Amino acid sequence: MSELLNADKEFAALYSTYSKNIYYLCMSYCNDADIAKDLLQDTFISVWKNKDKFRGDSQIGTWIYRIAVNTCLGYIRQDKKSKTVSLEDHSVEEKMDENSAGEERAIQLLYEAIQQLEEADRLIISMVLQELPYDQIAQAIGIREGTLRVKIYRIKQQLATIYSAIENK
Repeated sequence: MSELLNADKEFAALYSTYSKNIYYLCMSYCNDADIAKDLLQDTFISVWKNKDKFRGDSQIGTWIYRIAVNTCLGYIRQDKKSKTVSLEDHSVEEKMDENSAGEERAIQLLYEAIQQLEEADRLIISMVLQELPYDQIAQAIGIREGTLRVKIYRIKQQLATIYSAIENK
């Protein structure tokens, strides 16, 4: 019985440590709070079910991110027709002054541009935006850190091009 209580406490600690960032990762993919919550829940269900399979070859956080990445990719594969989500449905209802309205518009344009990236690129850039260390991102994605740096550079170039096109519409 005490082993089960310890496992519950360890899992609760993992959840409190990583759930916020995993949620944002899921949000960057679906841009829908309810779906992101479901993906977060699915991720941690997988963590719980597979906790005995964690070999310790990487950090526990990297392993959890990898599960989250696979969960998000699985969702996207299942629901190809809803690959992009209109940001208008998720706009802030509150009134803003002109400066914060301009900042909010820039953020909306950025997320709209991110939605136009390939699946893997969206995951990478969302982890970069969460300021995860490159070595952790590389392990979670399953590529070398040098390759990741090149991909990030190219993704940023793509985003700049897409962002400009959206902004000039």
